[in-house]
Amino acid sequence: MTTPETRQRRFRTRLAGLVSYLGLLVAGILGFLAIQYFGEGGSAQVQATVAAKANSHGLDVVFHVLATLSAVVGLGYLLGKAFRYLGQPPVIGEVMAGIFLGPSVLGAISPDLMHQLIPTVDVDPHGQVSSALKMIAQLGVILYMFVVGLELNGNKIKNHIHSAVAISHASIIVPFLLGSWLALWLHQSFAPEGISFTSFALFLGVAMSITAFPVLARILTDRGMESTRLGTIALACAAADDATAWCLLALVVGIVQTQIQDAIAVTLWSITFIATMIFVVKPFAKRLCYQLDRGREALPESSIVLAIVAALLCALTTEVIGIHAIFGAFLLGAIIPHDSRLAQSLNKYLRDSVTVLLLPAFFAYTGMRTQIGLVSGWENILICLAIIAVATIGKFGGTFAAARYAGINSRNSAALGILMNTRGLMELIVLNIGLDLGVISPTLFAMMVIMAITTTIATSPILSRLIPKAQLEAEAGESEGLHEPGQTVAAG
Repeated sequence: MTTPETRQRRFRTRLAGLVSYLGLLVAGILGFLAIQYFGEGGSAQVQATVAAKANSHGLDVVFHVLATLSAVVGLGYLLGKAFRYLGQPPVIGEVMAGIFLGPSVLGAISPDLMHQLIPTVDVDPHGQVSSALKMIAQLGVILYMFVVGLELNGNKIKNHIHSAVAISHASIIVPFLLGSWLALWLHQSFAPEGISFTSFALFLGVAMSITAFPVLARILTDRGMESTRLGTIALACAAADDATAWCLLALVVGIVQTQIQDAIAVTLWSITFIATMIFVVKPFAKRLCYQLDRGREALPESSIVLAIVAALLCALTTEVIGIHAIFGAFLLGAIIPHDSRLAQSLNKYLRDSVTVLLLPAFFAYTGMRTQIGLVSGWENILICLAIIAVATIGKFGGTFAAARYAGINSRNSAALGILMNTRGLMELIVLNIGLDLGVISPTLFAMMVIMAITTTIATSPILSRLIPKAQLEAEAGESEGLHEPGQTVAAG
């Protein structure tokens, strides 16, 4: 049995040992600093000053990035709550947070405060803060598109494949042609120097054709429409629309980044990559998911790591090919069975960290590049309104006409057209690609951002007018409410 005297003796011994150890560390540090002082001679003070400045600048970059992320995450959460209260998807508030903290709002109210968050070129001549935000934003978008692919329900598309493909392609072709026609008017004033009309028109056409599949799905879920016939067809159309639009975007990026002869090589490599993913990687992913689903024990951590590494490698592959990195991540997510344990675990692990932390960096980066003040004067305002009108007419008109041809009644065809006109985050991703490639000017970028926000905000209130909740509940699961009497969905 240990006596009190023995415990005190042990305590004093340990304390003395700790003091001796700390003294030894301090003596070693002071000794090295003394040796350094004599070794460096008269230049020691100068070098220390230079090192301190360099270290201080590095800390400034970290400070600005962390301050920006903190502000955009917090403000995005609050605005998302406010917009949800108004019946809008929270992503609108998150997008607006990035714009509010950029030159469009905060920069106009308090430039000094904005510079504390996002330094301008004169404060940050090497663009280290914007580069850091851009890298975080790119990683966030890549992982987000991977999650979007994981949530893609192939069975829903398969059940409505004929009508979905016909309607989605009509909702792409019509706005694509209208966007290309609009390029005849905008090219001379808003295309950067050296950008050909073909590249400008192709990009503008694709930008007009985008539908935000995740935002559309969120709107349907919030209204309890995801399991209705209309909701199922809308999800299938949006999924087919996004897949086709991303393929078109990949082709356009390849054409813009290369010469015509190189564009052919980019196209061939892209087709090879897609074929490899579908015919080689997809069967392997299905077998792996089947084996994991059979096991009763917890999903091995190695499978999660393997999937994330594979997503990053696919993104790297498409970037090397000459198309955008997000395409590779999205395609890998799409070929993993959405109802498998692997897909559900990846969704669980990635969704919150990506949407709460990494995507706000993308919103901040987009807000930093959006200068709504450039859309000044009656001429630019009218052009912006024309862009919104053309985008809406193209998406709504193409969808409505194809849906009516497929036998869907007028009210549900109109509702489908309004849903497909939702753009949201996906449009911002495309626009940032265009600005990075130098295909569109900052002024046109701001106009297109306004168009994306406007069309997304308009979706929920118009949809509520077309399909009130009481009527939706009465028609839930009934095909009579979707199609004209005696008609079925056309094969397309």
